[in-house]
Amino acid sequence: MKYDFDLENHKILKEKFILKFFITVAEIAVVIFAAYLITHFGLEKMTVSGEYMNPTLNDGDNILINKMSYKLFKIKRNDVVVMQQSGSGHSYYTIGRIIGLPGETIRIEKGSVYIDGNKLKEKFDFPEMENGGLALEDITLDAEEYFMLCDNRNEGEDSRNANIGNIVKSDIIGKAWIRTNSFAIINSIDEFEKGE
Repeated sequence: MKYDFDLENHKILKEKFILKFFITVAEIAVVIFAAYLITHFGLEKMTVSGEYMNPTLNDGDNILINKMSYKLFKIKRNDVVVMQQSGSGHSYYTIGRIIGLPGETIRIEKGSVYIDGNKLKEKFDFPEMENGGLALEDITLDAEEYFMLCDNRNEGEDSRNANIGNIVKSDIIGKAWIRTNSFAIINSIDEFEKGE
């Protein structure tokens, strides 16, 4: 014969099991949802193809793109960004370093960058540009436009080339953030200063 307290204990254990089961299912759902948000809206992985960002990034480097960075913070000069031009004939991502900011006038003269008539002082020894491209004449950036250059200045296409031109903010996917093959933060090689 079963006593009432045995039935009550069995009922309590059953309720605890059901509660733990639903808590576990809810935790798994939250983790899956968080992973989805991170991979679709927060971070994206890409592999660098080519030497156009050498020495910052090399061919075959795996990087994480921080897609939330520019939803929270402003794009700054010297940021290494990943972009994909909307409406262009290619679907691949392009990486470059932001040199010109909205409202500035950019010109390349004798291999050097001038911003609003002042030579951009670059402490890092980037190769002298052999071709100024579109920037041989003054380029004034609109409110949502940026001027981007590769670090290996003579080996890649950037804002000097007609097929890329000025970068529109909406085409910037995010900030090149972490080099995963060496677990290094991709930040400025060295500071840039406006003027001499």
